Amino acid sequence: MPSASCDTLLDDIEDIVSQEDSKPQDRHFVRKDVVPKVRRRNTQKYLQEEENSPPSDSTIPGIQKIWIRTWGCSHNNSDGEYMAGQLAAYGYKITENASDADLWLLNSCTVKNPAEDHFRNSIKKAQEENKKIVLAGCVPQAQPRQDYLKGLSIIGVQQIDRVVEVVEETIKGHSVRLLGQKKDNGRRLGGARLDLPKIRKNPLIEIISINTGCLNACTYCKTKHARGNLASYPIDELVDRAKQSFQEGVCEIWLTSEDTGAYGRDIGTNLPTLLWKLVEVIPEGAMLRLGMTNPPYILEHLEEMAKILNHPRVYAFLHIPVQSASDSVLMEMKREYCVADFKRVVDFLKEKVPGITIATDIICGFPGETDQDFQETVKLVEEYKFPSLFINQFYPRPGTPAAKMEQVPAQVIGERQQVLVTEESFDSKFYVAHNQFYEQVLVPKNPAFMGKMVEVDIHESGKHFMKGQPVSDAKVYTPSISKPLAKGEVSGLTKDFRNGLGSQLSSGSHTSAASQRDSASSRMVLPMPRLHQDWALRMSVGLALLALLFAFFVKVYN
Repeated sequence: MPSASCDTLLDDIEDIVSQEDSKPQDRHFVRKDVVPKVRRRNTQKYLQEEENSPPSDSTIPGIQKIWIRTWGCSHNNSDGEYMAGQLAAYGYKITENASDADLWLLNSCTVKNPAEDHFRNSIKKAQEENKKIVLAGCVPQAQPRQDYLKGLSIIGVQQIDRVVEVVEETIKGHSVRLLGQKKDNGRRLGGARLDLPKIRKNPLIEIISINTGCLNACTYCKTKHARGNLASYPIDELVDRAKQSFQEGVCEIWLTSEDTGAYGRDIGTNLPTLLWKLVEVIPEGAMLRLGMTNPPYILEHLEEMAKILNHPRVYAFLHIPVQSASDSVLMEMKREYCVADFKRVVDFLKEKVPGITIATDIICGFPGETDQDFQETVKLVEEYKFPSLFINQFYPRPGTPAAKMEQVPAQVIGERQQVLVTEESFDSKFYVAHNQFYEQVLVPKNPAFMGKMVEVDIHESGKHFMKGQPVSDAKVYTPSISKPLAKGEVSGLTKDFRNGLGSQLSSGSHTSAASQRDSASSRMVLPMPRLHQDWALRMSVGLALLALLFAFFVKVYN
């Protein structure tokens, strides 16, 4: 018997059935000798379940409230706007109040670890609040089999035009996953149609994705796993989208993609050709902003790009990430350019486009980066004084080549600090302390440190914290002159306060026997051990209030 095999990946569930497969009616007629098997069940329990939990298909879609959260780049934000527009057009109410929503649509970013951490935490919170969940964006597209995504509905980055279907089935209690690619005669398309309904976060700004994916294979990039290779939209579709946007009151267009400079290389055109077509339809008073472009793909178009950036309806702005000024680091990153290429682009544009704003990105701590490599990057920043500079810590993203390289430790060497330990970390793995500048320092969870001033050596740093190792021979200082109160214990209960409370209770002329007993019990609190004081005090105060109320009513009715 031949073994089953799977040589190709399915783009969608419809691909499972081919024309050669037998139809349902054919399979029905060949089943001649099938005898149905009766399964006994607890009828009373079944009827009770039916009454308490109606079938999921009885849920009416299109009337629920949906909360949408998007992380990441402008491309991802555009996807989120398209999904919101389609859902609203179908009748769903898009709400800004997460707690009121019936379903959470979480549109993720996979560029850095913190973004995925926020995404994962939002999933957990939604589950705790019993919300229906649909996941979108680059995280589930790149790694749909992660444990924390199991059993949840996923809409792929190229399937956002089917978000209504996924939401409908999810509301009914089903789990749906659409992760296929859009294709036309075998050629990969840019994604969903550009003329879909949309709810813009800013009604004045239209974000247009001119292509998806890129031509590079950067060793640190996880987005490539989600967005794939370059796939560009045709120029006429992009121009039509711009026209529609201006007719709807938009006055600013952002062009976005994973690499705008590579636009058109898969369909026989280029970025300058697109830009000149768009400039023709931009009305007076409206503006066009270009998105990020990597150095290799703009080098051959520098003359045309300078002319376009000088156009009165185009912002003199360009985002060109350098990532590092060390050629050896760029080689390890597989950036496909050298520092001289980057400088050539910047120098040419600064000369030909007076006052142009050049934005750039830098990754610090890439595997193998030396102090000399880092200093070269610092010199580049000092030389060009970029008005917009995005500095990011390197994060090893799962499945990328850079994650397997030897990592540069994120350390602050040689610093010794005094820190005051006052809290426990959110994950309960550390105690939280603060130094003289109120910077957060995580220290080992030693109960002897809580409430103490501890001397530590800083051995690691993160985005919002440092980690300190207590010095072995250092003295642990106790700031308090007495033992702190137990958690939940009432402060301010001095001896005079308690005596005054006791004398007040015993001075009433119509005090009942219960009140007198309470007064005596309140005076007995003082010699009690600390463990019983809190309980005794609460009891005495409660009885005292009852006594005062009783005395009040006696006086009123007399």
